[in-house]
Amino acid sequence: MDALAPIITFLDSSMERPTLYGWFHLLFFGLTILTAVLLCRYVKPTNEKQVRAMLLLTSLLVIVLEIYKQFNYSFHIDDAGKVYFDYQWYAFPWQFCSTPMYVGLLAGLTKGKVHRALCAYLGTFALFAGAAVMFYPADVFISTIGINIQTMICHGSMVAIGVWMLYSQYVANEHKTILKAASVFACAIGVAMILNEVFFYSGIIGDETFNMFFISPHFEGTLPVYSLVQPLVPYPLNLLIYIAGFTAAAYIFLLAAMGIRQLGKKKSA
Repeated sequence: MDALAPIITFLDSSMERPTLYGWFHLLFFGLTILTAVLLCRYVKPTNEKQVRAMLLLTSLLVIVLEIYKQFNYSFHIDDAGKVYFDYQWYAFPWQFCSTPMYVGLLAGLTKGKVHRALCAYLGTFALFAGAAVMFYPADVFISTIGINIQTMICHGSMVAIGVWMLYSQYVANEHKTILKAASVFACAIGVAMILNEVFFYSGIIGDETFNMFFISPHFEGTLPVYSLVQPLVPYPLNLLIYIAGFTAAAYIFLLAAMGIRQLGKKKSA
């Protein structure tokens, strides 16, 4: 395994930790906007097959980057130059911002109502999650170049794909879209709850943190605002607050798209 040392060293290349709205942040912020504009301007989703191909390509890119992240977080070099494996359970890839790569992959492989529901999720919940990080990425930046690039590409792609789907109306700009999206979100929440309980009681994680979606009743939350509410109310209630809050945020993005489209119609009338 020590033969991996040069690869690990390369993949763990360091940089000065990017600052909020510093050059690194602004570079990827700009690239995200540019990608969204180019998609909306030049890629017209004329049929389901075309959209599925786009989602497959995007998801596969993000999955490859996630594999790199998991490798980087799992393999380390000690002071003697020996390679050792130590999995970081907090980085298990089932957080809210991880779901678009799975949802996008499934959307690329499915058809009909399931495909449309998955796309609705990408155009609302995933768009909100990506935009939140792209506007305030301070908590995700570290001193590893590759990880910073990975997180910006992943979250940036969530914004670009979400905007593209809403702008093109492949994801319908109507109220019932949020219901389709919420059904996918509920499934993702359910998986997170099961994982949290299974891994906590299995003893596999030892004394490490395993808190998917940051909703585990066994660990303190770290999400802004929600982490203040979580200790104050019983678990079932704070879980409902979490679900309602994220759904409301996703719905606001849908309402914004609906408002912009109505404004456009008035101007062209």
